[in-house]
Amino acid sequence: MFDHTICAISTALKEGAISIVRLSGEDAIPIVNQIFTKDLSHVPSHTIHYGHILDDHKEPVDEVLVSVFRAPKTYTREDIVEINCHGGIFITRKILSIVLSHGAKLAKPGEFTQRAFYHGRIDLSQAEAVEDMIEATNDSAAKMAIRGIRGSVHQLLQPLIENLLDIIAQIEVNIDYPEYEDIEQLTQQDLLPKVKEWLDRIDAILKKANTGQLIKNGIDTVIIGRPNVGKSSLLNALLEEDKAIVTDIAGTTRDIVEGQIHIGSVQLNLIDTAGIRHASDKIEQIGIEKSQEKLQQAKLVLLVLDGSHPLTKEDEDLLEKTKDKLRLIIWNKQDLSDTSQEGICISAKNHQIQPLIDALESLYQNDLLNEEPVLSNERQIGLLQQARSAMTRAQLALEDHTEPDLVEIDIQEAYEDLKEILGEVHREDLLDTLFSKFCLGK
Repeated sequence: MFDHTICAISTALKEGAISIVRLSGEDAIPIVNQIFTKDLSHVPSHTIHYGHILDDHKEPVDEVLVSVFRAPKTYTREDIVEINCHGGIFITRKILSIVLSHGAKLAKPGEFTQRAFYHGRIDLSQAEAVEDMIEATNDSAAKMAIRGIRGSVHQLLQPLIENLLDIIAQIEVNIDYPEYEDIEQLTQQDLLPKVKEWLDRIDAILKKANTGQLIKNGIDTVIIGRPNVGKSSLLNALLEEDKAIVTDIAGTTRDIVEGQIHIGSVQLNLIDTAGIRHASDKIEQIGIEKSQEKLQQAKLVLLVLDGSHPLTKEDEDLLEKTKDKLRLIIWNKQDLSDTSQEGICISAKNHQIQPLIDALESLYQNDLLNEEPVLSNERQIGLLQQARSAMTRAQLALEDHTEPDLVEIDIQEAYEDLKEILGEVHREDLLDTLFSKFCLGK
């Protein structure tokens, strides 16, 4: 399928100590031999060699270390050569240009990982985890990505796939070999409990999948309250910078102000909103509408109340509106209050917010997940939901006393959806399972 050798700059294209130009393919070593001062034809795999890259006039371009990795024990399962050069932008591009001029083709985005997938080194979920690792912005996301690279999604789904294979195989045996008396006949009563148990396990995985997306993308956290309670001061205190404008004038914040912080090993995507109240100003009204929209989308709500004054009607409305959301109620301006309110008491203006930090750390002290594998992207979750829908149809049909052979199409669809998550949709393994389990050649 891949009949050419590819190359690309594998490190960030900016000034630094070193850069890496990577080649992968059958001609990786011969191409580098043409431009390197040493012959790599017979060097052992996984070795590093010192020398110089030469231009077309055999003049030294850079002093480098060249790493050689021979197939199949490489990332792509092809021969790989990595040229470790000095990290200047000009020299890195110069070496890439020389490599291209000697027969390599510029790799497409993700093509090294694509080759690893097509050559069977990793499945599709592992390939996606490689991208997740690159894009990880917090410790929990990185841990989840490394588990994905090590095959956690495959380990999670494989028992479910095998369950479906067993069911399909037994249904097909009953259809194709009804004369075998020693083969168990699968009835609706036998199949229905298996389908229900399978759906229960899928539901548990889907429930945790939401957690995986929170870890990967961060937790959308809305700071909400009526005007002039200190929402912008709180955002600035959490970010440790003056990102939002703070004045004594109610309604200063009229648009969404955002920032990110890390609490423990999770990321909070903070959103400071316009104070919610009845306003006649058209611009402020637009800001309030945006605030209400963000409130609906939020995974966590920080509801800020003025601890120096009694609750107002607007405060009570916000308490009611957010009662079904995951929220923390924060009493601000405690430096102006004679009494201590029950709850999270802070002074955002004076950056006295440690009680809130402690509450957030306590809320997410388990990092949202332990060591359990979890799905973390829309493609995987969507396919799992499709598989669930197919098996739900099978369940309803069985409850309606439909014969097992008529619901096999739905079970087969669920099977293919799960295999598609891993990028392994084939019929050969179904046939292998059929023959290995029932010894029909006797």
